[in-house]
Parts: sequence; C-alpha cells; structure tokens
Amino acid sequence: MIPYRDFIRGPRLVPTIVAHRGAWHEAPENSVQAILNAVEAGYEIVEIDVRRSRDDVLFICHDETLDRMAGQNVIAEELTLAELKALRLKNKDGGEGHPFTDHQIPTLAEALEAAKGRVYLDIDVKIGRDLTDASQLVSEHCMNDQVDLKIKVQTPEQASDLLELQSANGIMVMPMTRFEEHNVDALIDLLAETGASIVETKFDDLNTIASRADRFRKAGLAVWVNTLDGVSCCGLTDTLGAQEPAAVWGRLMDAGVSVIQTDEPEALQAYRSQLAKVA
Repeated sequence: MIPYRDFIRGPRLVPTIVAHRGAWHEAPENSVQAILNAVEAGYEIVEIDVRRSRDDVLFICHDETLDRMAGQNVIAEELTLAELKALRLKNKDGGEGHPFTDHQIPTLAEALEAAKGRVYLDIDVKIGRDLTDASQLVSEHCMNDQVDLKIKVQTPEQASDLLELQSANGIMVMPMTRFEEHNVDALIDLLAETGASIVETKFDDLNTIASRADRFRKAGLAVWVNTLDGVSCCGLTDTLGAQEPAAVWGRLMDAGVSVIQTDEPEALQAYRSQLAKVA
C-alpha cells in the first residue's frame, strides 16, 4: 500500500469510500469480520471506534454501553478484556431484531492486524486521553502510514494539539472542523498551517465548501464528508443517497468532496462504478 497521505492527496475521478464501522451489513459493526468484508468489497478506508477496558486494553466499540451490540446494559469501559471477550456481538448494527453471532469484541491490536497491508484505517478514539496510547500501538504494528487519528480543530489551540499528536510518531492526524460562511476562510488558513492532508468536514451550507474548492486544493486539503443519517449536513443523507445517489454523493463530488463516509458503501460503490464507466 502507498502511504495514506499520498493516497488521500491523489487525484480522484470518483469518491473514496469510508465504510463506517466496517462493512457491517453481513457482520457485526466494528468486528474483525466487518473489516475483512470491507477489504473484500474494495472499500479503501474503514472507520473504527476505540475505547479502553478496565484493565487498560484498547478495544473496538462505539457506544458507551454494550446494550445495542452485546445485549448487556453495562458501561463498556467498566469491564475487563476477559469480560468483554466472553460476550458475543449482535449481527449488523445490533439492537432488537438482530441475532447474536459468534463474533467477539476485538481489541485495537486485532483490528490493526486484520487491516495491515489491506485497508486504511480511520481510528475514532472516543476518549481523548487514549489518543497517545492508540498512536503508540499503531507504531508498534508498523502501521504509521496506514492509519489516521482525528481530533476536533476549531481554534489555534486545538491546531497546536493536532501538531503535537502528529509530531509524536508521524501518524496522519485528521482535523474535524465545522465550516460556516463567517469562518471558513480563516479555518482553511489555520489548517494549512498544520500541514494536515485531509479535513473531516461539517458545514452550514454546501456552497460554503463548494465555493472554496480551489482554496482547499491549494491548502493541500482533501475534503471528507459524512453522509451518515445521524450526523449528515443539509439533508445529504445515506437514506437519500441510496435512492438518489446523484442528489447526495454526486452533489458532494461536484462541491470538491473526494472522501465520503457512509453506512451504505455498497450503494456508493455502485454509483461510482457508473461514474467510472461514463468517464
């Protein structure tokens, strides 16, 4: 694999797909199998969520509790790794109606091994204090060029935090930034000073980022947008995208977005295959 930074900054005729919590439609979200499914499907990036067990092991889980994915109404981080491993994950995105599987909650180390040399990882560390240890574990697995960590950046102080984390071992750190018409230009300048390669973007209006596409390019910033139903902006949702891909994913591409995180990776892949045939 080429280094993540080089990949993310490369030219794009079709959007890069980020499989949110892995390709979980045929396996539990955030499971090793969901990572492997994403690899097999040809998605370029997998997003995973990281927490810390009571005995200080980093593991993969999004929610604060284990109710939705493991049927246990307990705080995930209050269990030891052995207690976590004794549980079984529900299929797909869990909750009522999805059966238990044989899949376990993976450690971050297990997720790294599953992804190594196969797919880029976007690591969402749920508690900021765990960023350093997550970064160190990535280095121990020799995956510095295959992973990004991310932190919120809206102020110069937060930009300094990004620089400090990135300088620790060279892992790419992605700022998460909300752009609004009154602050977008100043924030692009701030991010350019950090040397960031990509920005996870929220916005008040699509034109706020579309009208700055050239500025993002000159700053060396690829633009990442989430179309996940719960966190999307301006109605650009996966639900609509799966039905009318041009109205969501096509509009984002026209606005200069090159990386899209989605819970509908198969539908986005089908759309970009159509675009590639036209091109």
